[in-house]
This record gives sequence, C-alpha cells and structure tokens, in this order.
Amino acid sequence: MKQSKKGLSNWLLLLGVVVLAVAPLVLIKGAEFSGADGQAEDAIKEIQPEYKPWFNPLIQLPSGEVESLLFSVQAAAGAGVIGYVIGLSKGRSQHQRNKE
Repeated sequence: MKQSKKGLSNWLLLLGVVVLAVAPLVLIKGAEFSGADGQAEDAIKEIQPEYKPWFNPLIQLPSGEVESLLFSVQAAAGAGVIGYVIGLSKGRSQHQRNKE
C-alpha cells in the first residue's frame, strides 16, 4: 500500500513539472522567451547608457544555435551527474537494507 502511494505521488510530481514547463508556452502567445543575460544587459544600458563591460567574452560563438547546443550539453551533463548521484545513493540504501 505504501509503495502505491509513493508511485502516485511521483507521477503527480512529474505531471506538475510538465505543466509548469508547458503552461507559459501555451498561455502566453507570441511571447519571446530570451535569456537573462540579454535582459540584464538591456536593463543596465537603460539605467546607465555609458556603462562599459569590464570583460569581453573569451570565445565568440558563430551563431545562436551553437550557444543553444552548448547550453543543452551543459544541462544534459548536469542531469547525468544528478541522476548518477541519486542512483548511487538509492543503490547503496538498497544494499544496506539487503544486508540486514
């Protein structure tokens, strides 16, 4: 009985995450979802137009697609590390339970 409640709550959590991710895309028509870097730069220029950045980028990427690709790879690597750590801890706890 306890396992079925846990499974149901996991599915409800997953559904909540999907709804939170998809809702803005569906509800806000014609919106431009840009990164926080560009918005911060625009806000700084609006507040202080003569501001000059302290540093320049080390690498100029050829296009926005390459930037998106690198961001996706970074996100996938982070998700892989988190999944590995969760799986490792679950495996260790099951191993400890089986030992007893």
